[in-house]
Amino acid sequence: MIRVAQGRQGQPSAAVLDGRTLQSSCESGARAGHDGYKRKKGSKVHMAVDTLGHLLAAHVTPADEQERAQVQTLCEAVQAVTGDSVKLAWADQGYTGEEPRAAAQAHGIELQVVKLPEAKKGFVPLPRRWIVERSFAWAARFRRLARDYERLPDVLRGLHFLVFVILMLPKIVPLIAAGSA
Repeated sequence: MIRVAQGRQGQPSAAVLDGRTLQSSCESGARAGHDGYKRKKGSKVHMAVDTLGHLLAAHVTPADEQERAQVQTLCEAVQAVTGDSVKLAWADQGYTGEEPRAAAQAHGIELQVVKLPEAKKGFVPLPRRWIVERSFAWAARFRRLARDYERLPDVLRGLHFLVFVILMLPKIVPLIAAGSA
């Protein structure tokens, strides 16, 4: 409804992929891995969002799992949710390589890696990549998702969907009210 109200197609044609590491707690410690880049022990939440930043798919792994290994799972979930409408996905340099590209292509998605500019000075928002980073920031506002407090990865995944429902409700309520008036 939100997409249609903004003059877009009902199903997205593009997605943005990324992952973020959540610090582990004593509850999640058994499945936590060490993310050497972030220097954190915890879980990694891999997300696919549409171009508005709304969550399409999420997958939870130990933090030491590579992002490029999750492309198959994310693309499969995205196409299942959208009815195979997504044709293009943007991702960061963690998704570089032939294997992620082939995994996305197997689901009919062209994976485009957005690279950092060569001469970077200061903060430079990367095209298309800022969308998923904004979605991570939205999720981080909820205390329960500030760390990994969950024993089961499916609970953490489900909480991400719940948070995005909460975030989308204020946008949908006026649309519903206008439709019934």
